[in-house]
Amino acid sequence: MPTAVPERPAGLPRIPSEEAGSGRPAALPRGIGRTAARIAALTACQAALMVGFGLLITGPARDLWPLTVEDRVDEAFERGRTGTLTTLSFLGSEAGNTLTVITLTLAACLVLVLLPRLPMWRQAVFLAVAVSLQSLVFLTITLSVDRNRPDVDRLDASPPTSSYTSGHTGAATALYAGLAVVVLSRGRGPWRRVVGVLLLLIPLLVGVARLYRGMHHPTDVVGGLVNGGLSLLIVGRALLTDKSVTAPPSTGSLPAADGARAERHHGTTAVIFNPTVTDEATRVSLRRVLDHNGHRAPVFIETTRDDPGSGQTARAIRDGATLVVVCGGDGTVRVVADALAGSGVPLAVVPCGTGNLLARNLGLPLAPAEALEAALRGTSHPLDLGHIEGDDLTATHFTAMSGAGLDAAMIEHTDERAKSAVGWPAYLLAGISTLRTPRMGLTIRLDDAPALRRTARMVLVANVGTVQGGLTLLPSARPDDGRLDLLILDPRGPGGWMRAVGTLLRGRSRTPRGAAVDTLATQDGDRAGVPVEFFTFRRAELTFDSPQSRELDGDPVGPGRRLTAEVRPGALTVLLPSREK
Repeated sequence: MPTAVPERPAGLPRIPSEEAGSGRPAALPRGIGRTAARIAALTACQAALMVGFGLLITGPARDLWPLTVEDRVDEAFERGRTGTLTTLSFLGSEAGNTLTVITLTLAACLVLVLLPRLPMWRQAVFLAVAVSLQSLVFLTITLSVDRNRPDVDRLDASPPTSSYTSGHTGAATALYAGLAVVVLSRGRGPWRRVVGVLLLLIPLLVGVARLYRGMHHPTDVVGGLVNGGLSLLIVGRALLTDKSVTAPPSTGSLPAADGARAERHHGTTAVIFNPTVTDEATRVSLRRVLDHNGHRAPVFIETTRDDPGSGQTARAIRDGATLVVVCGGDGTVRVVADALAGSGVPLAVVPCGTGNLLARNLGLPLAPAEALEAALRGTSHPLDLGHIEGDDLTATHFTAMSGAGLDAAMIEHTDERAKSAVGWPAYLLAGISTLRTPRMGLTIRLDDAPALRRTARMVLVANVGTVQGGLTLLPSARPDDGRLDLLILDPRGPGGWMRAVGTLLRGRSRTPRGAAVDTLATQDGDRAGVPVEFFTFRRAELTFDSPQSRELDGDPVGPGRRLTAEVRPGALTVLLPSREK
């Protein structure tokens, strides 16, 4: 059930932790328990599926095609044996041998952790867990399914395990296909595709070798391929795609900013900039700051109308960038952060736009060169991102806020020329004309709590709480607390607006937080006396009665009837100034 959190002063995230230096052991990565439980549950389903398939082919389906012709395939391999092919098949079979797989897995994990400039812990764990789980499922299968090996001359000693499945093939699939995933996702240059294809061919060669040597039926080899592939899919989805396991919050600062800079400047630095708000003079000053802090030969990459930063950031990561600097407004920062989510590559935020909400809430200077200098002299910290999707809205992340209603209509009506001329006050000018935006009806579902029925002028989902002018709209919102915050604004009449403004200026709600979540209300007037409500949650589903204007980090995203937001704890690594008195 959504819970209210104690009010905390706005400002920098709680980094470094107030508990730093307390002697407590280092925190485990966030989400590790939930991810381990999900992997375990899916692996149990995998084992049940594989055992069920094995019992099927040894039972009701054993007299059906293609099982009835498997013996002919084995006999054909036996008749086609030659000295050269036998030698080659031995090499292929050894590539999936238990000792070979264990040795190569350990070596690959050590290489992933020790050799790259930034250790690939996530990829190393992915490989080790996938190979281990494949072996565990294989043992479960062999204990549950009894299948004799082919009735041909076998070239290897028969192990005391069932013919189903091929353990060599399954282990080879988990290892070599797992290495292919790492190479294709993290490698650079055209060679990675060639290497990836060659690695993917090895499990197939191992399977053919096992058939040639008379050790398995064809369906045993297919079962091995499926078993290894499912292990990769389950672990890869959890650790490489969903990335539910994130770095723990920092429990202390690094010894000195100069030391941190010395560790970071040995890699490629990519500067993703929006050319419409980052002029040549600004770029020259940023290059000077980077050079002064040891970041030699940074690569400056423009965003475009067709690609506002996602593709550029992805290419920079593939090319080995160890630091990404983003120069632009909240929209550009959001797109770059979305591409960086879960990568572990640190981000330095250089505010060059109109709102600069994330920079304001992180306590960064608003002058571009000063912000970059402060970030480079600081330390890296994990921050949360909001994951959001809806009808006609592609799933993406946001760094600051997303909403519907009054604020989205205000952003839609803000003139770009006014923004360029006067900056963020242009939003206030547009806001005057949108105050009469019709009240909307909506249904809200927060985490596992009962649905709520509300009316509102505006709903705002936030990862941070402070907006332009220093106004704190959501006093409990913090970008490192593993939660998102929801503001519902529903003033009625002049008195309601005055109460709402007073509540927001004080930075707190008069409504007790404990009463903010109740059972489904069916009458719009049930909450008529409450102009402002706050909620804290991990996942929220907002369904509007009619299409509403929507915005995402200050950019309009088109009207719609649905928004689903979920927190991604610690998904983004950001360089932040050290908190010095």
